Amino acid sequence: MNEDRQGPGELLKLSGIYWQTCTLHAGVKLDVFSVLAEQSLTAEQVAEQIGAVPRATAMLLDGLCAMALLEKNALSYRNSLLAREYLCRDSPDYIGYIIMHHHHLVESWSRLDRAVVSGKPVRSRSSYADEDTRRESFLMGMYNLATAAAPGLVPTINLEGRKRLLDLGGGPGTWAIHFCRHNPQLTATVFDLPSTRPFAERTIARFGLRDRIRFEAGDFNSAPVSHNYDVAWLSHVLHGEGPDACRQLIGKAVEALTPGGLLIVHEFILDNLRTSPLFPALFSLNMLLGTAEGQAYSEAEIADFMRSAGLSEIRRTEYRGPTESGVMVAIKG
Repeated sequence: MNEDRQGPGELLKLSGIYWQTCTLHAGVKLDVFSVLAEQSLTAEQVAEQIGAVPRATAMLLDGLCAMALLEKNALSYRNSLLAREYLCRDSPDYIGYIIMHHHHLVESWSRLDRAVVSGKPVRSRSSYADEDTRRESFLMGMYNLATAAAPGLVPTINLEGRKRLLDLGGGPGTWAIHFCRHNPQLTATVFDLPSTRPFAERTIARFGLRDRIRFEAGDFNSAPVSHNYDVAWLSHVLHGEGPDACRQLIGKAVEALTPGGLLIVHEFILDNLRTSPLFPALFSLNMLLGTAEGQAYSEAEIADFMRSAGLSEIRRTEYRGPTESGVMVAIKG
C-alpha cells in the first residue's frame, strides 16, 4: 500500500480559500478597518457606522479576527498592526484600492471555464472601465502595487546621465515619480488614456513633481507618441496585448528613443516552459478573462520582441519583485 498517498485535505483547503478572500474584500469594501482606526469598538458601534445589521457585522468581525486581521476582547474589536498599516484609508501604505480591484475581478474568475471553452474574454478591460469606482480601483490599485515595488526596483536601474523618461501606459504616474525622485536630473512624460489624467495629475502634484513630470493623453496602440527620450519604461503593459501588438508597442517605444536610448520592460515573466512561477502563470489566465489576446510572456518571448525592434544588449536584470515580476533591458543602436 502506498503510504505517501495524500488525502483530500489540501485540495479542499485550496478549493475553499476564496472564503477568506471574500471576507477580506467585504471588510475593505465596508471600510471596517478605517472605522476602527486606532480605537476599539463593539460590533454594534461598527454596525451603526457602516449601516449594517449588528449580528451580521459581528460575524464578519469574528471572521476577520480568525484571519488575524482584527483582535477581540470580551466586548470590542480593534485592528491588528497589519490591518492598521495597510487597510486603513488614512495610512500612507493603504492597499485597499488593489484589493477592491481584485474584488471586481471575482465574478469573471467564476466563469473561467467559459473563457477556456470560448477562448474569449468574459469581462471588459479594467483599464477601459467606465464606472468611476472600478476605474479608481484599477488605477489606484496600480499605484498601490508600484508603490510597494518601486523602492526595491528603481535603485537597481542605472539612469546616470539620462535626462528624459517616457512612461508608456504609466497610469497614475507612480513609476515616473519614483524614477524622478531617485534621479534628480530626470524629467518624465506619463502617456496614458485621457480618463487617467485626473488620477495622474493628482498623484504627481501630491509628490510635488508637476515641474518635472507631465501627462500626455492617448491610446498607446493608436495615438502618436512624442520623441527624443533617452529612457522608455513599459511596466505591465505588454501582458494586456497579443504578440503582434507587443511588437508594435515596443517598436513605438523604440521610435521615441534617441540613439543609445534605454528600453526597460517590467512584467510578470514566465519561464520558457510557461509553467512557473505560479503568479505569472495564474495572471495569464486573468488576462484570458479580460482581454482578447493578452497573456503573460516568457523571458525568451520578450527578448524576441526586443530583437524584432532592432534592440541590442538584451538582458534580464537580477531584480525579482514581490509578485514575481522581473525586468528586461535593451539598448537602441
